[in-house]
Amino acid sequence: MISGLRPLLSVVRPYRLHLAGAIGSGVLDQALTVAIAAAGAWVAGAAITGAGVAQLRPGLIVLACLVLPRAVLAFVESHLAHDMAFRILVDIRERLYVGFERIAPAHPKGHRSGDLAATVMDDVERLEVFFAHTLSPLCVAVVVPAGSVAALSFIHPALALVVLPVAGLVAFVPAWLRGRATVQGRAWRLRLGRLNATAVDGVQGLREIAAFGQEERFLVRLGAHGRDLHEAQLAHARRVGAERAATDLLIGLGVVGVLAGSAVLVAAGAMPVALYPAAVVLAAAALAPVTKLGDAARELGVVAAAGERVFAVVHAPAMAPEPAAPAPLPARPAALGVSFRDVSFRYGPGLPPAVSGVTFDIAAGETVALVGHSGAGKSTLTNLLLRFWDPEAGSVRVAGHDLRDLADQELRELICVVPQEIYLLNRTVAENIALGRPGASREEIETAARAALAHDFITEELPDGYDTVVGEWGARVSGGQRQRIAIARALLRDAPVLILDEPVSNVDAESERLLGLAMARVRAGRTTLLVAHRLSTIRTADRLIVLDRGEVAEVGTHAELVAAGGTYARLVRHQLR
Repeated sequence: MISGLRPLLSVVRPYRLHLAGAIGSGVLDQALTVAIAAAGAWVAGAAITGAGVAQLRPGLIVLACLVLPRAVLAFVESHLAHDMAFRILVDIRERLYVGFERIAPAHPKGHRSGDLAATVMDDVERLEVFFAHTLSPLCVAVVVPAGSVAALSFIHPALALVVLPVAGLVAFVPAWLRGRATVQGRAWRLRLGRLNATAVDGVQGLREIAAFGQEERFLVRLGAHGRDLHEAQLAHARRVGAERAATDLLIGLGVVGVLAGSAVLVAAGAMPVALYPAAVVLAAAALAPVTKLGDAARELGVVAAAGERVFAVVHAPAMAPEPAAPAPLPARPAALGVSFRDVSFRYGPGLPPAVSGVTFDIAAGETVALVGHSGAGKSTLTNLLLRFWDPEAGSVRVAGHDLRDLADQELRELICVVPQEIYLLNRTVAENIALGRPGASREEIETAARAALAHDFITEELPDGYDTVVGEWGARVSGGQRQRIAIARALLRDAPVLILDEPVSNVDAESERLLGLAMARVRAGRTTLLVAHRLSTIRTADRLIVLDRGEVAEVGTHAELVAAGGTYARLVRHQLR
């Protein structure tokens, strides 16, 4: 069981003082609980056998002195265990986000957002059971029963021999069913992830589902996932019930065995009658901590499965690992040259190449447009320039340096992107613009917005101006306004290399005109890679790289390529038609 939970144990090391305190106070708490119960049983046994007040007074004093410390220790153990658990969960969430950042975007593209949300939220919360309710009870379940058995053997060794095998069997039940618990835990977490993913799909696509009258079909699919989860939870509950029944049966047999053995010993004169209640109490005290451990262990299948999902992301290797010794770059100039040298890449084994043998240069300050049909490799090349992936062959270079030799943070500062699908955080307009340079002043934010032709609509059309919360995905602003906010963000970033990915897609003519003016400003003096389909945008580039099935088909200006009558000329004729 412990080997399967080793990844969880590894994150406890920085908090070993918390753990030691929780274990120590837990052991003392249970020891005092046993002492109180044993002392009370002794007082009851002595009173039954006719002891006077003077004889009972020491036992009563002990009981009175132990009650308050026991309550304090119970609080300390719970506080330390939960403080440790919550601190560890904070660390795990941070490491989980770093893992997402390291493997993005390749890993998330293969996973539904609801399933990832379940990993971030629910799976991490599940780990609290292990850190707060399992580690400390595990040690208590070893130490306290040993002390109780020792005290029981002091009363009579035969009683200890009755309790020991029962305690061993109670502890063995969760380990015996460990394999089944692991399988059931994985099934539970997997089906919960599917249900969450489907629910998130439904929320994000609510308008489309309603517009096409697919509410009933969506609910049927959601219900099917709910029933699958119910079956997994029911199987888990049946196993938990069987474990609890087996544990209760064993404990009952142990207590009955001690009752019977004590009765025989008392009848034979081998044990004082006054110790009879104490013997029974000590037997129960030896088994109670093991029972608590069993209660926690029954959930370890789900906990281990949640840990597997979390640490699969935390320990996932980067798709583009950072170099051990990054190459130093000189002081950042206003513009940097970019070059692709014989670049080939595919998105997975067995898939056709997305790009193959691509070679071209972009001079410092030049704007080059990537042109081609959908699937020609335009977005792949921009992703390689952002180093979301590394090419299988060839190299992508900035200022003469292979991207694989640069530190990730330094590369991010050199390149800025205005994507086709603009994502705005559910924060204010000012905060979304400041994402380009955190810590920027309001004056700097407004200057960037003015340059992006966004200041007027922000101050005149939005209810709270720069303090307007834009809603999820920027729902409170139009597509053209989102684009201009993104351009303001890029201007504030002030990176020497700029990627514009379909900057005027899905906007009207007036928005396209304003965006064209804003783009001219953001491109000025920067090395720009422009991905576009619209002829009005393509013609503003200094040079065009025409892609066809992942390869470079033509290179030249708009006029040169139209006159050549090749692939680009056919694209233009198709668009004009």
